[in-house]
Order: sequence, then C-alpha cells, then structure tokens
Amino acid sequence: MCERPAEAIPARANFIFPALEPTALAIAGATASFPVGRVYCIGRNYRWSPDEPAPAEMPAWFMKPANAVVPAHGVLPYPPGTGEFCHEIELVVAVGLGGRDIDPAQVEAHHIWGYAAGLDLTRRDLQQRAKRAGGPWEPAKAFDHSAPCTPLVPATACGHPRRGAVWLSVNGIARQRADVAELLWPVPALVAMLSRSVTLMPGDLVYTGTPVGVGVLHPGDSVEGGVAGIGQFSMTVGGRPAAVSSPP
Repeated sequence: MCERPAEAIPARANFIFPALEPTALAIAGATASFPVGRVYCIGRNYRWSPDEPAPAEMPAWFMKPANAVVPAHGVLPYPPGTGEFCHEIELVVAVGLGGRDIDPAQVEAHHIWGYAAGLDLTRRDLQQRAKRAGGPWEPAKAFDHSAPCTPLVPATACGHPRRGAVWLSVNGIARQRADVAELLWPVPALVAMLSRSVTLMPGDLVYTGTPVGVGVLHPGDSVEGGVAGIGQFSMTVGGRPAAVSSPP
C-alpha cells in the first residue's frame, strides 16, 4: 500500500476557518511585541522547608498552551471545575535564540532574550487528584488564563538577574517571598535541561518555579506580586463561573 507523501502547507494557506492570531507579550518601553511559542513550567525549584536536602536530579517540568499567557493586569478570571484555585509567583525567562543540547555556559550570552514576572495558576484540587491517580497534570495547569505575565524586559536592559525579591501578596498580606538567588537550579541549567529533551525555539517561555507559600485565591481577592528589577502586577480575582447543569 502506497502512502501519499505529505504536502507542505503553503505560506498563504487556504484554511477552512481563520487561523488564530498568535499570542504575544508586550515589551517594556517598546511598541514591538514578543511572539509567544511554547510555555515550559518548572516544578519544585525552591526549598519549601529549611531542612529540605539539595536536589540530586533536575526538577520535573510540564507545559501550558501559548494562549494561556495573558497580560498580568485587570481581572483574573476564576476558572471552572475547581474549589482550590492557587497562585504561584515565578521569574519568567524568554528565549530569543533556540537550540538543542545547549551548553549552560552559553545560555545567558546567546539564548535568553529577556525576563518577566508571571503566575503559574493551578487548580490544586485537580492536581492532587492527578498525583494520586498517576494521571496527567493538564487539567490542573493548562486552563484558560493560567499564565499571566508582565511585559518582558530585554536582557540588554536588565542584565541577567542573580538576585532580587520574588514576592506575592493577597489583600495586602504577604504570601510568598524568596530571592532569585535561592533558585535550586539556576536559569542556565534549566534552559540547558529543557534543550536536552526538546529543540527550544525563539519565543519559548520558561516559568522557573515558585517559592513556598502557595495559597488559595477567592473571588474579589486583590493579588499583587513581582520580581525586583523585572516587573510587578496587580490583579483582582473574578467571580466563580456559573455551574453547568447536567442534561436530564
């Protein structure tokens, strides 16, 4: 049986419906935008207790869709299907030059375009359920509006942060606070690790992990956070979506 060879899609393809607009992030102090490719999220990358031993292996990672990235301002929609909507503040890294099997020593000099502050939002009850069942994390992590992000700051403007507060408060009360210097695996190691599994591309984002203090958000909460020298945000949690009734 002969298989028909795959045909390349022409640059001006006749799609059956209009293609979605690409996701883009604002750039601080510029009119241009940064096109978002893929979104990689790093698991535990800060100590959550003082006596936690140094990790022997690189952290786990998972992905969110590009269109989960939204500007970190205004209303933060409360997602459906959860009663435990949680915040995770993170330093975000934007890749400007991709590659495979990247040398950690070359990451900052050649591959990082810039930095931002972002939220890895989580439906924690769904995550715990997935952990118990050994199932995938997508329902807990990859929902709409789950990756708010501040405008990107080019590395040419801010350098490569070695230290600086990573913080988040809810209704004026501190919830999370750490320092970039406390990352268990620094940014060059994280980017190099990812490049050993996938070929990184320009436009990819890396959410680098969250400090201790993850907590639940409720409708009406005021959420503020940021990374010193990079960006900060203020958002208000929206109302719970109406419950969908089952058909009779």
